[in-house]
Amino acid sequence: MLGSDINFFYYSGTGNTLLIVNEMIKIFSEKEIHVHSHKIEHTDPKKIDTGKTLGFAFPVAFQSAFPFIWNFINNLPQAKGTSVFMIDTMMAFSGAIVGPLKKVLISKGYTCIGAREIVMPNNWFPKKIDDEKNRKKINDGLEKARKYAEELIDDKASWNRIPFLSKGLYHICCNDLMMKRINLADGRRITVDKEKCLRCGLCSKLCPVNNIEMKEYPVWHNSCEVCMRCLSFCPVNAVFIPGKEFKKYRAVKAKELLTESSGES
Repeated sequence: MLGSDINFFYYSGTGNTLLIVNEMIKIFSEKEIHVHSHKIEHTDPKKIDTGKTLGFAFPVAFQSAFPFIWNFINNLPQAKGTSVFMIDTMMAFSGAIVGPLKKVLISKGYTCIGAREIVMPNNWFPKKIDDEKNRKKINDGLEKARKYAEELIDDKASWNRIPFLSKGLYHICCNDLMMKRINLADGRRITVDKEKCLRCGLCSKLCPVNNIEMKEYPVWHNSCEVCMRCLSFCPVNAVFIPGKEFKKYRAVKAKELLTESSGES
């Protein structure tokens, strides 16, 4: 059952997840449910207070979640029935999050009260950014987020999964070696056009795993998880992957991702 005090932990790449989290917080607040929001990339999971309801929100990556998200989940403290809900944003489909996440949380003593996946715009495959279609997807996604928040409040949410599909995809998509190969293949190729670069350091500030070191120009090291923040938010499109076309979709302004969370766990 949803408590009257929530710690909501989130990571947002292009801003889709942040939009969803903020919309859910509005609904919770209207019902006098107090919410503290926290960025996953800035939180030590071992210090989380298990005396309050926990919420997790993040984008889908390679049918699952980024390795640093799974690292966060796997390092959560043991609990005694703490209520947990999750929500993710995705391009079309995921198969290695809902079931596997529930299994991990139950093994740690949490009570899983609700899971929801919401399709939002993406910057991977569109031939061009269609603002009208994106606005519709965003509006539909926000409406689903509002309904989900209401279901959680009314104790009508559910946490369903497809057992065989979840298990199979989890072992493929969450395999450390596989993820490293996928990430490093593109991560090691991300570079900067020095003639365009403003040397503002925004890419370094936005990197959730501290992989970008700001020297005279940004330098990418070997722990990139290809979250695409640096490509999406570069103000002059100086960051790119050679030989790959990448659309500059972003749902929020960079400063919204850099704003401090509403509270500490």
